[in-house]
Amino acid sequence: MGSNLIIGIVMAIIVIAAVVYGVGFYMRKKNQEKLKSLEDRKKALLDLPINDEIEEIRKMHLVGQSHTSFKEWEEKWENLSTEKFAELESQIFEVENLNDAFRFVKAQTAIAKAQTTMDNMEAEIQKIREGFKELRESEERNSEKIHQALDVYEEMKKALRERGDQFGPAFAEIQKQIKNVESEFTSFITLNTSGDPVEAHDVLESAEKNTFALEELMRKIPDEYESLHKTFPEQLEEIAEGYQTLMDQGYVLPVENFAENIQHVNHRVNNTLDDLEKVEITTVEEANVETAQQIDQLYEVMEHEIAAKRYVTQNRKALADAIVHATNNNRQLLIELDHTSQTYTLNHNELARARSFQSEIEEIARRNDSVDPKLEAGEIPYSEVENFYKDAYKILDSVESEQVEIDQALRDLRKDEKIAQDKAEDLEFRLRNLKRFVEKQRLPGLPSDYLDSFYNVTDRVEELDDTLNRTRVDMDEVNQTVAICEDELSILKEKTNDMVDEAALTEQMMQYANRYRHSHTEVRNSLERAIDLFKYEYRYKDALDEIGNALERVEPGVF
Repeated sequence: MGSNLIIGIVMAIIVIAAVVYGVGFYMRKKNQEKLKSLEDRKKALLDLPINDEIEEIRKMHLVGQSHTSFKEWEEKWENLSTEKFAELESQIFEVENLNDAFRFVKAQTAIAKAQTTMDNMEAEIQKIREGFKELRESEERNSEKIHQALDVYEEMKKALRERGDQFGPAFAEIQKQIKNVESEFTSFITLNTSGDPVEAHDVLESAEKNTFALEELMRKIPDEYESLHKTFPEQLEEIAEGYQTLMDQGYVLPVENFAENIQHVNHRVNNTLDDLEKVEITTVEEANVETAQQIDQLYEVMEHEIAAKRYVTQNRKALADAIVHATNNNRQLLIELDHTSQTYTLNHNELARARSFQSEIEEIARRNDSVDPKLEAGEIPYSEVENFYKDAYKILDSVESEQVEIDQALRDLRKDEKIAQDKAEDLEFRLRNLKRFVEKQRLPGLPSDYLDSFYNVTDRVEELDDTLNRTRVDMDEVNQTVAICEDELSILKEKTNDMVDEAALTEQMMQYANRYRHSHTEVRNSLERAIDLFKYEYRYKDALDEIGNALERVEPGVF
């Protein structure tokens, strides 16, 4: 028992020792792998061509701000390549010693510290290289931009040299601004070639901005100067000549001080030329837009007046004829109204309307009579006369349309009377037929309410005849009476058919009821009551209900 325990303890110690050795071997191997990674990263940093980049930039002979920036980046590299690399070497050496001594926990802490140092160095080197790259590219960009801007500058100088007359009074100011741009380019070239591309870039930006702004000015000025120097003066001269021609021909313009307006626009053109000399292009553009609008308005006034004269000349006699025509039509309409009013009642204010037409026509004639002498004397603009003519035509057209409407209504009165007479005859005929129809039924008598309806319709038809036979026929009243007669006759016809049907059915029911007369006292009593209602009171529907109800109780469904 004792020997077995000893063997067990020995075996446990051996297993523990094996595990400890295995763990130690594994951790040592992992730390060695991390060390190798650090060495590889360090070697990659040492292999970077940073010194070559520094030499390349040093050959550029930078000065000023660019040189200051270069020295800062170079100093950071020197500090990093000496102190930081030495620090990193020391940390790696410490890790190796700790790993060899199987002090794995401290070794891992040392590795993490070395990795942080490596991360910081890589990030710092990346910034340094980007700084060097920006210095190189800054010079390249400046070189490229200067060529673009100089091309535009040369084109501007060429345009001013070859087409200087297109800039008018702005020539001197444009030339001055070109020289200012030239000075900026000279300054830029000096800075750039002396090795200060950063400061040169700022100067270049200003030169570029001024160059392209001046290019835009030089693009706009010729068109604006063309308007001020040639287009507007020619148009104003043409307007002045046209105005004088119109005055010689006796025109009267509707605009007061037309000649002063021409001079006002001329002064505006001269003032705008002063603004152009100062190259105030926005002010010039806005002024030219307004000047063009004012010139268009001057043209429009004269063109409208010329067109108005043509219209007035063509319509002068035509309007006078239209007034005479409207006067004659209205006179004839008044005669027709007077004649018609002796036979018919006029309910739609026709006479008053015709008299109002006459007043409108007379007002147009009065105005036309006052316009003619002014036209002859050249005291009124043709455009004003044109407006009067057009308004007069609208009124005369409206008057004629209403005249035709009234005349047609008068003609319709006669046709409507003939239609009403035909309807009256038809109503009398239908009423007589209805009366004969009732008589053929040989009824014992007629109910009082039916007789009232019949006599009422008869009175309506007679009333219609009286209305049609008056000295002055009121067709509105006639048409209304015709409509009432037709409605009441339709109702009377329906009542007649109902009465005849009820009487016939009552007779059949009473004949049928005789078979129950002796066997059913109730039927006999109802039959006697129905006979009284039928023969003596002429209440055919009540008689039908009486006998019908009695039979239903004896023989359900018979009714």
